Amino acid sequence: MKKIVFTAIIALSVLACTNEKESEISTDLINNPSTASTSNTEIDKDNLPFFEFEEDVKDFGQITQGESVKTSFKFRNVGKSNLLISSAQGSCGCTVPTWPKEPIKPGEYGNIEVVFNSEGKSGLQNKTITLVANTIPNTKVIALKGEIVAPKSN
Repeated sequence: MKKIVFTAIIALSVLACTNEKESEISTDLINNPSTASTSNTEIDKDNLPFFEFEEDVKDFGQITQGESVKTSFKFRNVGKSNLLISSAQGSCGCTVPTWPKEPIKPGEYGNIEVVFNSEGKSGLQNKTITLVANTIPNTKVIALKGEIVAPKSN
């Protein structure tokens, strides 16, 4: 008897759910005009921060396989507001950037430190570092290049 009552309750619940009118999903929830589109919001590009790097590409020359290279990309904020770098990502695990977490004020300098580990690599290399910041466009790509040669055997 309990099985019949339990089965009947489940069947009625399923029927009640299928009789309800399906609600429509609206895109209004994801249409945020102030972030997703600039058509409704005027952005004053003249007052934004802007990167100016001394060098966008660093050539580390020729190194022996297994060596690590450390270099620094010096930049200046030539914009009119604080520059905030939210992330820096190397194109592979062998390229590890470190960036300033504090705001770079207009006219001030900053450094992106990059360590490249050549372990397991050979030949010509071109590695990129993608910076994400409060600039337009919001990404900036800098790069390392060089050649890795096999170690000399004795």
